[in-house]
Amino acid sequence: MSLRISLRDGEKVVVNGAVLRSVGRTNLSIESKAAILRGRDLMEPQQATSPATRLYHACICAYVDPEGAAGHQDRILTALTEVMATLHMPVAKAAAASFARLVAMSDYYRALVECRSLIAMENAALAGPPSMASGAALPA
Repeated sequence: MSLRISLRDGEKVVVNGAVLRSVGRTNLSIESKAAILRGRDLMEPQQATSPATRLYHACICAYVDPEGAAGHQDRILTALTEVMATLHMPVAKAAAASFARLVAMSDYYRALVECRSLIAMENAALAGPPSMASGAALPA
């Protein structure tokens, strides 16, 4: 079974650590196992400014650099500890535990998916409760 990817002109994709950019509309068919990330799933190091985004970036590094994955484990563990200290909701703790389980199994792609939910929870926590200016109703 092959994976088919359609890229727009100029869109990036990382295949086994190599950054590729399409020239014109491009269709790819990947017919063997490979670590693949589309440009929209990538994160530059300077974008990793919060515990959850640092966790995501460290996981990207482990995913696209399988030979160096063990070296990225320390960054993942440090960032996961920060996330656990930052997010106290039970759903966030469950997502962090799921992320850790996936990393332990070296399933970095699925761990990235779980990490996106942690980023969303972190963003919501940083935004704080809805303000009256946003039209929130008063509690009864």
